[in-house]
Amino acid sequence: MIYPIIPCPKPRQTRSDRWRQRPAVLRYRAFADEVRAARVEIPESGATVIFRLPMPTSWSMKKRQKMNGMPHRSRPDIDNMLKSILDAVYASDAHVWDIRVIKLWADEGSIEVIE
Repeated sequence: MIYPIIPCPKPRQTRSDRWRQRPAVLRYRAFADEVRAARVEIPESGATVIFRLPMPTSWSMKKRQKMNGMPHRSRPDIDNMLKSILDAVYASDAHVWDIRVIKLWADEGSIEVIE
């Protein structure tokens, strides 16, 4: 299933983030709300989650065509991306034991879950 949601990494949060309005935390909370509203489902085993991150608008058309579908090897880290979606979907994700994660460049951001 493909969800048209721009992926967002989970930031490192502190106690003060409950009242402090840091942009990274606000961005993550909006992402988590969007994931819950779309009713994203991730099975406990055998799933592949593909994060398609949008390319920067500053890139030339030639570079955009070259990089479309290529591996995304820069920040954000893949573990923070997975943590963000699992924490948004589950209150406790301890039962998830087998999952594959892929990060790719794309024209538009999305999250795809293959069971």
